[in-house]
Amino acid sequence: MKHTENWKRNTPNEVKIGLISISDRASKGVYQDEGIPALQTWLMKAISNPCVFHERLIADELVAITETIVELVDELCCDLVLTTGGTGPSLRDVTPEATRDAGTREMPGFGEQMRQISLSFVPTAILSRQTAVLREIKDHAALVINLPGQPKAIAETLEGLKDAEGKSLVSGIFAAVPYCIDLIGGPYIETNEEVVKAFRPKSAIKK
Repeated sequence: MKHTENWKRNTPNEVKIGLISISDRASKGVYQDEGIPALQTWLMKAISNPCVFHERLIADELVAITETIVELVDELCCDLVLTTGGTGPSLRDVTPEATRDAGTREMPGFGEQMRQISLSFVPTAILSRQTAVLREIKDHAALVINLPGQPKAIAETLEGLKDAEGKSLVSGIFAAVPYCIDLIGGPYIETNEEVVKAFRPKSAIKK
């Protein structure tokens, strides 16, 4: 159940975003986490709305990942949750399984597009198991997306591929995020088109 103070937005178009970095070593302080800073930096450039970020740095533990996603959606009322790390084939990589456990419906197109983008750079992109889900509770819903672990790959995945003149060659996944948030009842997200242009059908565009 939502806490009243977490349900309120400072402005009607405020976006609440959960950022989860998943790494055994970073969570123990062996090295500094780069995933959350990279995510927040990119999002602040891309989103025109006011944003509130909730950050979590946790180990590669299935139950902990699932519980963290649930907390960010159910308790902190995030509209969007982005994870980074833990999506490969190693035995400790359990982020996709934990994400599916937290979700109510899977959104496989996000994972398909992320792999397509990454294949433009490295053939090992086929080893990625990234996915996305919706988590829907009684009076709230959120989109949860698994992203790569490297800052450069995070930006490429979200933003897509552009030529030397800045023309889009392959759409990044974030172009579809604002309309998805619309459809599940979240705030109307507007973007900085120099970074990424949100796509909506003409009937869904607010003027």
